[in-house]
Amino acid sequence: MAQASNPKRTGANFRCSECGWAAIKWVGRCAECQQWGTVAEVSAAAAPLRAVQAVAPLAEHLARPVTELEDDISAHWPSGIDEFDRVLGGGIVPGAAILLSGEPGIGKSTLLLEVAAKAAAAKSRVLYVSAEESLSQVRMRATRTGAMEENLFLAAETDLASILGQVDAIDPQLVIVDSVQTVSSSQSDSLAGSPSQVREVASTLIRLAKNRNVPILIVGHVTKDGSIAGPRMLEHLVDVVCHFEGDKQTGLRFIRALKNRFGPTDEVGCFEMTGSGIREVADPSGLFLSRSRRPVSGTCVTVAMEGRRPLPVEIQALVVKSSAPNPRRVTNGVESSRVAMLLAVLERRAGIGLSECDVYVSTVGGVRLSEPGADLAIALAIASAHSDRALPHNLAVFGEVSLAGEIRPVSSASQRTGEATRLGYVSRIDHSAESIREALRVAFTTSTSARERELDDAF
Repeated sequence: MAQASNPKRTGANFRCSECGWAAIKWVGRCAECQQWGTVAEVSAAAAPLRAVQAVAPLAEHLARPVTELEDDISAHWPSGIDEFDRVLGGGIVPGAAILLSGEPGIGKSTLLLEVAAKAAAAKSRVLYVSAEESLSQVRMRATRTGAMEENLFLAAETDLASILGQVDAIDPQLVIVDSVQTVSSSQSDSLAGSPSQVREVASTLIRLAKNRNVPILIVGHVTKDGSIAGPRMLEHLVDVVCHFEGDKQTGLRFIRALKNRFGPTDEVGCFEMTGSGIREVADPSGLFLSRSRRPVSGTCVTVAMEGRRPLPVEIQALVVKSSAPNPRRVTNGVESSRVAMLLAVLERRAGIGLSECDVYVSTVGGVRLSEPGADLAIALAIASAHSDRALPHNLAVFGEVSLAGEIRPVSSASQRTGEATRLGYVSRIDHSAESIREALRVAFTTSTSARERELDDAF
C-alpha cells in the first residue's frame, strides 16, 4: 500500500487529480477517493508549499456582523419553460452556472435548444456553443423544433479560448455549452474529457459567468452507473446540478435538481418527447392511468410523490398458475426485490398462496416507482389478480407494508389525498387500515358494494 508523501519533500511526487491525495510512488488506485487511473506524477516545484503571510483586508472587505448585511436576493428570470423553472426554483439566476447531466440521447440538447429559443424570443442574445455537432446539425434540430430566432447565435467550437472569443464578440445574456467533456483548454496537456481538462474548462466557464453576471448552462456526460463523468469537483464548482432522465422506449422525461443554491432540490419537471421537439407536461396525471373506465381485476391506483409533486400511477398485476418448479417473477417500473417481499407478506400474513403462480407486475406509462408508499397498491393489485375480483375504479391507495403485515404511514399524505380527490377518487385506503388483512377486507368489501351498484344501475 502506498504511503502518504512527506509535506517537506522537494522532489517529484504523485498526486490524484480527483481529490489531491499525494503518494511517494505511483499507484493505480487512489487510496482516498478510490478512483482508478487518477494518480499521476507531478513536480513539487510546480506548486511549492510556502507559508502564507497575513494581509490586512481592505475596509470595504472587512468582515461584518450578519445582522448588518442587507438582504440581497438574486432575482430569477423565467426561461419560458415553466417545468424547467420549477426545478430551478423560479427561473435562471444571473451569473449562475447550471450543469445538466443525462444519458446519451435522452434529450439534453433538445431541451437546452428550447430554452435558448425561448430566451432569444424574449429579445435576449443567446450563444449556443456545440462542441459535439456541426452547425448544420444544430440548425436542422432548430428547424424541426421551431427554434429559428434571430437572437440565437450558434457556434461549433471545441477550444476554450475560441469560446471565450465568441463570448467577447457577441456579448450574450445566456451561454450554453454542449458539452464540458468535449471542450479542451491549451492550459492543460491532457486530452479533452480528462479530469484536469474538465476541471480547467469548468472553472474558466464559471469564472466567466461570475465576472460577466451571465448565466451559463453546461451539459455534462454520465458514466455507466449514471454518475456525472469527470472529477467530483465539477459538481462542487457549479451552482445547480440537474439530471435529465427517462425511458428511451417512451417519450416521458423527468428533470430533477440534485443541487441548487438558489432553490429547493425536491422539485421535479415533467416533459414529453415528440417528433417536433420537447413538450412540457403541466398535469401528468393522465400519462400513468389506463384509459379504460371499466374495472379490471389486477389493477390498483396509487398516488406517488416525485419530489413535491403528487403523481397518480396505476399498477397492474397478472397472476397465472404455473407448472414450473420455479415460478416467474417479472416486474416493470417497480423494484423486483420489493415485489418479492410483498409476495411473501401476502402469503404469510394474508393467507394468499402465490408460491405456485407466475406473477407479473407493471406500471402504466413507463413510470418508475421506488418509494415504499406504493407497497399497498402493489399488494392489492396482486391480490385482485389472484382472486380475479376487480377493485373499484374510484379507489386510490397508498401506504408502506411492513414484514409484519402492518400498514405504515407515508410522507406527504395530505398532498396525496388532495390529488386523489381532485381526480375523482372518492374511496381511499391508507395507513388507517392497520394491517394488510384489514386493507384487503376493506378493498374487496368496497368492490362488492360498487359491483352491486353497477348491477342496480344496469337493471
